[in-house]
Amino acid sequence: MTDPTTTHLAAGHQPVTPLPAAPPPTPQPPTPRPTTAAPTVVTPAAVNPGPSAPASDSGNLLTDNPELYEARFPDPHGLAARWVEATLRAYGAGPRVLDLGCGTGRDAAHLHAAGRRVVGADLSQAMLTHARRHYPGPTYVTADLRGFDFGPGAFDAITCLDSALLYCHTGQDLDGLLASCRRALAPGGLLVAELRNGAFFLGNTELLDAPTHSTLTWQGVSYTALTTLWLDRAAQLLRRRRVWTADDGSPPITQHSAWRLLFPQELRHLLAAHGFRVRELHDGPGPRTEPAWHEDAPPPRGTADGDRLHLVAEREAD
Repeated sequence: MTDPTTTHLAAGHQPVTPLPAAPPPTPQPPTPRPTTAAPTVVTPAAVNPGPSAPASDSGNLLTDNPELYEARFPDPHGLAARWVEATLRAYGAGPRVLDLGCGTGRDAAHLHAAGRRVVGADLSQAMLTHARRHYPGPTYVTADLRGFDFGPGAFDAITCLDSALLYCHTGQDLDGLLASCRRALAPGGLLVAELRNGAFFLGNTELLDAPTHSTLTWQGVSYTALTTLWLDRAAQLLRRRRVWTADDGSPPITQHSAWRLLFPQELRHLLAAHGFRVRELHDGPGPRTEPAWHEDAPPPRGTADGDRLHLVAEREAD
């Protein structure tokens, strides 16, 4: 989630001042072993990549430029990681945590600072390089959502935030993810996920009615994104086209990505089929809801009407 300093958008980017030497790392977990069928890449940086552009090696402007990603999606108070930590504490989860789709590493680092032994896993080398430099503490490894193997019972909890789970587009992809999660979790371990809610799109078109514009200024360059979402009902995907333009004279960049849309009961069925018991499944409050979750927030409503789902599932004993 390629070294961003080599891309067109990062040309003129000032070198990052190295951080002070990090404390000795926690013991390395086993290197994830490939599954029998080697899966293809399924991260935001590589889902349905659009035409290649000089500003992005993988076709995704933000994941190829982690500093730009964090500028576009700021979380200065660590809200997402605080929600995860509060959830893990509420269920008495042990200290060993795998953060799937760890991105820039900021959530993994927050959990590490809270006293947990964290492994951050991603496919984007740009993101992993950024995480190791800016968020030391966790161990960062390359792994694919749809098939990974750290050995049986290696973790007490697995987190999967910001709809990363939905980059598994097919039933086979989802089976690979959940089978890998079950193998990696100790009995009673937790899978904690935050993702889009497929049920939100049943009759609700507010995200689909018209393209949206957003702007961002980064390192003196102003970027504008025109984003269009539409439903691919046959594939059960929410597809996105995003066109980036910049005021520095560089050519526009067109990106394509997609998320699998899962309905709450469908998700429950998939989890049960892989030996998980759902403890929570609701639309909020959470780190990306309105109003957002906070430590004194009321308990979950138990509904599934909003555009986000929040999942806590427990791995059952064999």
